[in-house]
Amino acid sequence: MVEPTYKRVKDLPSSHLLGAGTSMCAGCGGLELIHEVYDILGKNTVFINAAGCMTLLSIYPYTPFRGSWLYTAMGSAPAGAQGVRDALDILLEKKRITQEEDLQVVVLTGDGSAGGIGFSATSGVMDRKLDFFYICYDNEAYGNTGGQFSEATPHGAKTTTSKGAGGYSGTKKDLFSIWVAHNPVYVATVVGAEPLDLAKKIEKAKELKGPKMIIGLSPCPTVWSYNPKDSVVIGKLAVKTGIWPLKEYVDGVVVHTKIPKNRLPVEEYLKTQGRFSHLFNEERERKKSMEIIQEIQTSIDEYWKGIE
Repeated sequence: MVEPTYKRVKDLPSSHLLGAGTSMCAGCGGLELIHEVYDILGKNTVFINAAGCMTLLSIYPYTPFRGSWLYTAMGSAPAGAQGVRDALDILLEKKRITQEEDLQVVVLTGDGSAGGIGFSATSGVMDRKLDFFYICYDNEAYGNTGGQFSEATPHGAKTTTSKGAGGYSGTKKDLFSIWVAHNPVYVATVVGAEPLDLAKKIEKAKELKGPKMIIGLSPCPTVWSYNPKDSVVIGKLAVKTGIWPLKEYVDGVVVHTKIPKNRLPVEEYLKTQGRFSHLFNEERERKKSMEIIQEIQTSIDEYWKGIE
């Protein structure tokens, strides 16, 4: 019997679609996020995928998306999106494609690209009011190259390049506020563990024309060091402790879409992950550990002051 040759992604068996059968890590919060986003955007899309964890979605010569997919270097996905969107607009103007054949342009990057290596290109396309989606799966590290700290690494977390007793001494960059300062048409934070909130935001953004910027917290079993089955629990704890505020910026106003009532202590979130285990199990450093936990708690309390 001759095995079939699949010429198009849409001809592939369902086991080859969006992560199934790829080399993605079990329990990947980023993959959970993209599944939910893609369910709403559908196949009428072209993904501009910067180098990172989600590059592993592709199995040559196929991609897991029913639409189109383009790979770029880590710093140039937004520039690639500009070129693709401009090309589509030219084809529309020349009537070489119809409105029904037009594609939604979607940039897909990790936090290392969004907040660091690719930031200048992202700033540029927001200034030019490019009509596109930007999906950042934020796993708070350079997850695809060994788990080094990134601009999104939280205070106190241990990484492969932050191995001291106190973990990472810096603080997580506020990418939401930086993006808002560019006044794009839409900015939102989401997490796959809160699918209804995520779905409402993507549906709302679809109706808008301009830069639509989405930051999704993406629990990472490999870098954060926890059992893959706990990804959803950890995602929900990030919201319940107030560590990951769910909010959106539209029409010049920031609105919190889910305000946690009776916020849980940050310890409930931190103790679920090996990257924070040093804050709980080193007795000789307990005083310093308590100080770090309190610093994290204080910063969260200050954030929510006046919002709750």
